[in-house]
Amino acid sequence: MTGGWRKPVLRHIFSVQPRLWRYGINTGQAAIVGVGATPYYFRGESAPQTIYELIGKAALAAAADAGLCITDVDGLAFYANGFEPGLLTEMLGIPEINFAATVAAQGGGSAGILDLAAMAIETGRAKAVLCIGACQQSTRRYGLTFANLVATPNGIWSRTAGLTGGPGQTFALVARRYMHKFGVRREAFAEVVMASRAYTANRPGALRRKPLSLDEYMASPMLADPLCRLDFCLETDGALAFIVTSAERARDLAQRPVYIAASAHGGSGDWGRSFFWLNMPDAMFTSAGAEHTARRLYQQAGIGPADIDVALLYDHFSPLVILQLEDYGFCRRGEGGDFVQSGAIRHNGAIPVNPHGGHLSEAYVIGMTHIREAVEQLRGTAINQIPNAQFALVTGGPAPIPVSGAILQN
Repeated sequence: MTGGWRKPVLRHIFSVQPRLWRYGINTGQAAIVGVGATPYYFRGESAPQTIYELIGKAALAAAADAGLCITDVDGLAFYANGFEPGLLTEMLGIPEINFAATVAAQGGGSAGILDLAAMAIETGRAKAVLCIGACQQSTRRYGLTFANLVATPNGIWSRTAGLTGGPGQTFALVARRYMHKFGVRREAFAEVVMASRAYTANRPGALRRKPLSLDEYMASPMLADPLCRLDFCLETDGALAFIVTSAERARDLAQRPVYIAASAHGGSGDWGRSFFWLNMPDAMFTSAGAEHTARRLYQQAGIGPADIDVALLYDHFSPLVILQLEDYGFCRRGEGGDFVQSGAIRHNGAIPVNPHGGHLSEAYVIGMTHIREAVEQLRGTAINQIPNAQFALVTGGPAPIPVSGAILQN
């Protein structure tokens, strides 16, 4: 399958204002210059390390990758769990911090840390920002989010509806409505999972590498109809870190810079609390809540969906990949099932999606692995390299506002 789906069909969906630097380098940009990561562990297997030990290892590796000292860092950006800036500066020996901020989001804010970092660099608030994401699900299982909710007026609806587990139950309702509305079948979800597994076959660090057939997918136990176990992301431990600095400084460092061409976090009020609410209008209900973010990103970068070479889409549940493909303009609303079943998200397809295997097959570190893969694709060092990749889209998860995204450029 080639790019026939997207190029002639979808350029008109998003109105963009091309920048003067289009397909060049904007020297005012921020750039990712260092990447560090721990190994990925199945839930609980990172013990006896603490989450701060994991973060420290990733942070030092990111500084070394950039050719910087950790003491060069003067800014911190987090999301989801949030971490203690004071503890981190003491632990890492950072002499001073001029910027520290957290995206007020869960998995939806993962790409938003790049937005924070870019703003800090471009406004002169900091010279080198360390972006951190980590999870250790032996101590906090994200799949049991609702089980820990207090029975407040705002939160009690999930309990009365019998949704006492996690986001998988509520996104199952979204998936079922989408299937009903557009005639999509589970085979489309299966293709998302099988494609992710095909990508991890040659990745030693991935946690699921065995090739997957449609029959094996269909035999997987149903957890929340229509979602089976294989539609759910992995439960893993790990930490990743990225260092962002100015484009001018980046040119003198150890690695080929990856520029932040666009970044955003926010969302439509109709999307609101996402799976904690599920009272959206019907059109929003059968989406990933990302059209607002998509429009902002394409306008900032001066490009459209047809210009994206590789998409790193937050895949905590397989149907949400399909909904994001529609929100970000790679296919029309309701066509996502046919789009993925055409082979469009495979390595030689119209828009390769998650060539690292994503959360479904490589590891789930709440969006961080997607940023790492985007950087490696644009450096030209990825294991499943997309030829001549110039623009990569990275998304945060369909989750309560703010939803986030970034377009990276080499």
